[in-house]
Amino acid sequence: MQRRKLLQSGATALTATMGAGLLGSCTIRREETSTTNLILPKVRWRMATSWPYSLDTIYGGAETISQRVDALSGGKFQITAYAAGELVPGLEVLDAVQAGSVECGHTASYYYIGKNPAFAFGTSLPFGLTAQQQNSWLYEAGGNDAMNRIYNDFGVIGFPAGNTGAQMGGWFKRKLNGLNSLQGLKMRIPGLGGKVMAQLGVNVQVLPGGEIYLALDRGAIDAAEWTGPYDDEKLGLFRAANFYYYPGWWEPGPTLTGLVNKKAWNKLPNEYQEIFQTACYEANLTMLSRYDTLNGAALQRLLKQGTELVPYEDSVLVAAKEAALGLYSDMSSKDQEFRKIYEKWKIYRQEVSLWNKVNEFSFSRFNYQ
Repeated sequence: MQRRKLLQSGATALTATMGAGLLGSCTIRREETSTTNLILPKVRWRMATSWPYSLDTIYGGAETISQRVDALSGGKFQITAYAAGELVPGLEVLDAVQAGSVECGHTASYYYIGKNPAFAFGTSLPFGLTAQQQNSWLYEAGGNDAMNRIYNDFGVIGFPAGNTGAQMGGWFKRKLNGLNSLQGLKMRIPGLGGKVMAQLGVNVQVLPGGEIYLALDRGAIDAAEWTGPYDDEKLGLFRAANFYYYPGWWEPGPTLTGLVNKKAWNKLPNEYQEIFQTACYEANLTMLSRYDTLNGAALQRLLKQGTELVPYEDSVLVAAKEAALGLYSDMSSKDQEFRKIYEKWKIYRQEVSLWNKVNEFSFSRFNYQ
């Protein structure tokens, strides 16, 4: 992989030149190094994100990219990350990157399924891939290449840049009593998980993270999902709803994405492109590790404060899975791009699931009983 070549050669051996000017907000100044006498550009980018500052782990993905780009370039390439709402609303990051009003963004691709339903694959599908399976699909099974064929139509390029791990199933103000209790329920849930819930009778809402608590607390919605215990605790969702459901069947391993405007990307020297990709790779693995480290203790704190942990009834899970599979079939018949990715994704999922049943599932079933 090109990434390995970068790490072997060292970030201090940058030798590329580039033309001046990326976008209106991006400035480049040619400068000679004291050791090589080769011209190196100074690049300043802005990164819009879909996250509030308070969610230090998910917003931390953007910070990891910024910090690693700075370190690996010796301070020559710098990216300033902004919280949702500072530059653009949290659900309009793709639009801003596409328009070139910012050079890059950190977001979840499934926020934009209204533009192209295939964007769902870049984050997570209900009853889909775990975090490790998602990484394997993106990096080794052609998943990210498939996503970039979609992104290309929007003038952007994307790289996996975070993963929350398996999520929880959301906060409910009242306990569910069978499948019928979902009828008319107002719930914040994005992506294809939201479409599945809609088929089960839920009135689906899509809100950025910073707006969920007030909507839930004031009764504008009856239920909401975000990520897991650590972030949910920070958002204060346990103060607005008492019943905490699991599992988060709609997001078993959701990926976040670093998006870059293609015009800005193409003006970067190859070395800086490699640095950005490497930083996204680190952000992807670092975020998952942090969530797995922090969520366990956070869950215990929530339980001590009176949160009631509730499993989804089998009737809900069965109905949701049937609805999800039916949705994928229907979307494949209507959208060629979705079908192309789904057909290969489905084969990969079958193969990796058979393998994981043998190695991981058999171990977990014994070890966690």
